[in-house]
Amino acid sequence: MIWFAQETWPFGSALLLMLALFVMEGAGLLFAASPSSWLDGLVPDLPDSLEGPLAWLHVGKVPFLMLLGIFLAGFSMSGYAIQAFSSALFGQLMPAWLAAVPAMLGGMSLVRRLGGLLARLVPSDETSAVSEMSLIGRAGLVVQGTARQGSAAQMKLRDMHGRTHYVLVEPDLPGETFEEGVSVLLVKKNGARYMGIRNPHPELL
Repeated sequence: MIWFAQETWPFGSALLLMLALFVMEGAGLLFAASPSSWLDGLVPDLPDSLEGPLAWLHVGKVPFLMLLGIFLAGFSMSGYAIQAFSSALFGQLMPAWLAAVPAMLGGMSLVRRLGGLLARLVPSDETSAVSEMSLIGRAGLVVQGTARQGSAAQMKLRDMHGRTHYVLVEPDLPGETFEEGVSVLLVKKNGARYMGIRNPHPELL
C-alpha cells in the first residue's frame, strides 16, 4: 500500500509527529502545562534579516506549535497526493527525497493560508494579548507570602488592558522585604520571576 511504502516514509513520519504533538498538547492542558507555551518561550526574537521572510509564514503571530502542526499536515498530505499521482501516471512511486521537495512547498503553502486565518483569530500583542516583558514598569500588590531575595511572593497587578495577572516577585534591592499588602513596582524579569522595588507612588495604584 502507498501509505506504508518505503517511498512515503517521510510523509508517514510527519503525520505521526503531528499526531504526537497534538496528543502532547492535549495532555498538557490536563496538567496546566501547555507544550506550545513552553515552545514559544524557546523561540528567540527574530533578527531583522529573517523577520520579513518568516513573517510571511506568520511566525510570531501564531503559536509556533500550531504552525508546525499545520506544516506537518500539509507536508504529509501533499506528499501522499504526489506519490498517488506518480503511481497512477507512471505506475511507480517517486523516490522519497524527490517527492519531499514539492511536498515541502505544499506544507509551506498551507501554513501561509491557514496561518493567516489563525493570525486574525489569535489575539496579538497590539490588541489584548500581553507579553511577560510588558508588565515591567507596572505596579501591583503583594497578595500572598513575604518576598525577600531568594524567596518570591505572589503579586497581583493589571496590564494595560485592565486584565489581572498574578506573578512571582522578589525584591531587587538586598535586604528589602515585601509583606502582604505592599505596593510593588516591577523593574525587571529574572527567569520565571520578576524583580521589584517598593512603589514610590502607591497612591496612584
